[in-house]
Amino acid sequence: MTAGPSSGRGGAGVVPAARGDIESALEAAVKHWEPEILDLSHAIHADPELGGQEFRAAKRARRVLRMAGFGFDAPQPAQPTAFSARFGSGELVVALCVEYDALPAIGHACGHNVNAASAVGAALALAAVAEELSLTVKVLGTPAEETTGGKVDLIDEGFFDDVSLAMMAHAAAKDVVGGSSLAMCMWDVLFEGRAAHAAAAPSEGVNALDALVVAQTAIALARQQLPAGSIVSLIVTEGGSAVNVIPERARANIELRAASIENLRLIQDKVSRCLEAGAHASGSALHITPTGNDYAELRQDAFLSEAYRAAMTARGRDVAFSAEPVASTDMGNVSQLVPSIHPMVGYDVRGAAHHTAEFAAFGASAGADQAVIDGSFGLAAAACAAAVDPEQTRRLLRRTMA
Repeated sequence: MTAGPSSGRGGAGVVPAARGDIESALEAAVKHWEPEILDLSHAIHADPELGGQEFRAAKRARRVLRMAGFGFDAPQPAQPTAFSARFGSGELVVALCVEYDALPAIGHACGHNVNAASAVGAALALAAVAEELSLTVKVLGTPAEETTGGKVDLIDEGFFDDVSLAMMAHAAAKDVVGGSSLAMCMWDVLFEGRAAHAAAAPSEGVNALDALVVAQTAIALARQQLPAGSIVSLIVTEGGSAVNVIPERARANIELRAASIENLRLIQDKVSRCLEAGAHASGSALHITPTGNDYAELRQDAFLSEAYRAAMTARGRDVAFSAEPVASTDMGNVSQLVPSIHPMVGYDVRGAAHHTAEFAAFGASAGADQAVIDGSFGLAAAACAAAVDPEQTRRLLRRTMA
């Protein structure tokens, strides 16, 4: 479904009379919607919801978009906390990815309220110039970035098939663009053996915990042969119920990270063989269950990155270029498919690190609010820079016109 301008608060501001007025129109639109954009950030921050349970956050984002005249696609994504909305009907389809999931116990310790509000803000700004620049502004609510990777599900359902470029900004302690991320997967590993009395009849048991110990040892020895930059993290979540009973079950959570999806496949093979070694040595049965989608590494588009940096510099922000990988994100999967950017938009967090309660405490601060507003403008300006450049427009349309 394609929507036109709303008769309410009006399709997000003033439509420019000439292309030279585009940045002014973006600034006016962001200013026009600033109360709603910041209210959205604050409401999500104050009401954290875990991945796949972000019902209230998604409803709040949809409400703001509906006020601005966005329509909602049919069908909607299968995930109940995802959505797809759009404004305009131009050939160049700009997707804004809205993340809003929190972390257990520590709330928005990764700043996803900032991520969500800046993406929605950018969409509202772009709606002001959508007709002028022949844009379709597509907003995708993308759940569960911290856990299962909702963007991958949206890719699989075809919601990125018509997209020319995709973007979002991520909360951080400083402004950075151009960075990569690590490919990642998570497994739930279960060894099943046979219980027996540990003193009276130990030979009748099959010790599942032994399987896990052997597997851990094999993984530790294998690390030397893993590709550079590979990370294997493991915690034991179940290892027996009583000391005088041979453990019939042992369970672990394993997280694998690598510099690229190709290297991730290599370490998946190596680690799975280490797990099989534990099963073979002990006689236990092995069950490996992926917990969510595999994440690919992030590839940020050079033109869009530079355009974003120029726009943010004009707003007085110091945006560094860095190719260093930062954690992992399902935006990496999007970037493998569609030209994308995922810059870090910074504010003062007093040295706090991501995924800490201290970082979460600054998510509704004045600095975070400024990051939301600046990020809204920067993302929108980067998309417009591509839209007014015929060579870039042809490049970006090539994917969807093929």
